[in-house]
Amino acid sequence: MKKIAILFFSLFITTITFSQNSEEAKSLLDEVSTKMGAYKNMNIGFAQTLSNEDAGIKEGDEPPIRGEITLQGEKYNLNYLGNTFIFDGKKLYVINNDEKEISITDGDMGEDDGFIYPSKLLTFYKEGYNFEMGKLLNLQGRKIQFVTLNPIDSDSDIVKVELGIDAKTKHIYKLIQTGSNTSKTTFTITKLKSNQTLPNQFFSLDLVKYKKLKYTID
Repeated sequence: MKKIAILFFSLFITTITFSQNSEEAKSLLDEVSTKMGAYKNMNIGFAQTLSNEDAGIKEGDEPPIRGEITLQGEKYNLNYLGNTFIFDGKKLYVINNDEKEISITDGDMGEDDGFIYPSKLLTFYKEGYNFEMGKLLNLQGRKIQFVTLNPIDSDSDIVKVELGIDAKTKHIYKLIQTGSNTSKTTFTITKLKSNQTLPNQFFSLDLVKYKKLKYTID
């Protein structure tokens, strides 16, 4: 009977500790979302790396892919892999500069496929995840607190997401997304500027201009 009581007490303490850890993690994410979401807009430069143990691809085997995105609410203007993605809150314009083609679709790219897209960066964690505090690491002289997000859906294409948060600024510094195929995609923010003065049409597309440039518009 004494052993059963000790086991029950141990499980009880573990449950409380896990709950407190989860609440602390969510509280930190809410703080980050509130702070970064209060900016009128954000211009973010990032570096992306990919690794896949099963395929023998190690992080650092290839140079990072660099991109830049400006966010304002759900709207964004993204330059990535030589292409431009403009989401005006309703329609997504993808400008393929090599093929001189522009595709137009309703809604954000892949809204319901479970992956994390630019317009959802500050809110994606609010549904479908459990949280736990991760390691506090010193990266390039900055204290980075990691939070691990585990999908509630066991069939999710995402195994886990790790968010690295600058403990001083409460800005996202790193996002590591591990897929069910063991691939790991890492985004590291290399610069962040807030409340920039932007042109009025920054999150819209001048279709007349691109027709003059002889782009094919779908």
